[in-house]
Amino acid sequence: MKDIKQSKIVALGSVIITSKDILTSHGELRPSGAMAVVVRIPYEKVSSFRIKFFDGAESSLYRDDFHLRRDYYDSSLENSFDKFKPFELNEFIIFKCIIGSRAYGLEVESSDTDLRGFYLPSADLHWSLYGVPEQLEDQQNDECYWEIEKFIKLALKANPNILECLYTPMIVKSSELANDLLEQRDIFLSKLLYQTYNGYVLNQFKRLNHKFSKSGVIKWKHAMHIIRLLLSGITAIQEGFVSVDISKYRDSLLSIKNGEVSISEVNKWRLSLHEEFEISYKKTSLPDLPNYKKANEFLIKARKQMVK
Repeated sequence: MKDIKQSKIVALGSVIITSKDILTSHGELRPSGAMAVVVRIPYEKVSSFRIKFFDGAESSLYRDDFHLRRDYYDSSLENSFDKFKPFELNEFIIFKCIIGSRAYGLEVESSDTDLRGFYLPSADLHWSLYGVPEQLEDQQNDECYWEIEKFIKLALKANPNILECLYTPMIVKSSELANDLLEQRDIFLSKLLYQTYNGYVLNQFKRLNHKFSKSGVIKWKHAMHIIRLLLSGITAIQEGFVSVDISKYRDSLLSIKNGEVSISEVNKWRLSLHEEFEISYKKTSLPDLPNYKKANEFLIKARKQMVK
């Protein structure tokens, strides 16, 4: 069997499977693949695990000498085939777009081109024992493509990155089916925008301040994107449209990125935007929840196409 992914935590009572022949306290040889229970874990003076077989025989093993049963079963399935490589599934990418600084209107000479989108695998791959990965990622080229069901579920949660994919004007590739989704992209917009965008900003600004208090260092690019996200969320909840291009605020946002304003000024702007966001939330005409019914109908339609 190929290498098995090992869980780091081994608790008392864990059921394990040995990975080599073991001599027990009864003087018997147990073959690799025998099952036992962990009855003692390592402590200060002992670096090995004590295990007990079901007939009462015991032995001491190091962590590399056994697998947790759940790891063993899961890995036996995973290792029974050659795993997909991202490029092998590229033929199933049906939507590809540009987001990031170039789509926001905040690009500079050194800016990368961030490609995002979704893919629709064949029915055979999707239905197989092994399934398909939730996303295809090429970090070297700043590319990421979600499996279509994952993409839709994230959109229904008002995930900012996903909504930006649906509303960016910079489309590189879009199939007829993908165009169908773009034409009804407003089904994903709801009051959840307020919770998702605000929640993300509050969490990220807390981290930003924590790092600043500990080290005196501010990630100015991160601070800029926190403000950008608030601006985008406010527009979305006011107009029912995710405005990806935010170039009208380019000078102000790049001033933050370049560290030309104080963190207190950034925080002051953030707080005023939170207030505007809350007011807009109370007045918005967006529905309480996204249109799950239409999203589900689209997914079923997409799956049916791949049966052919």
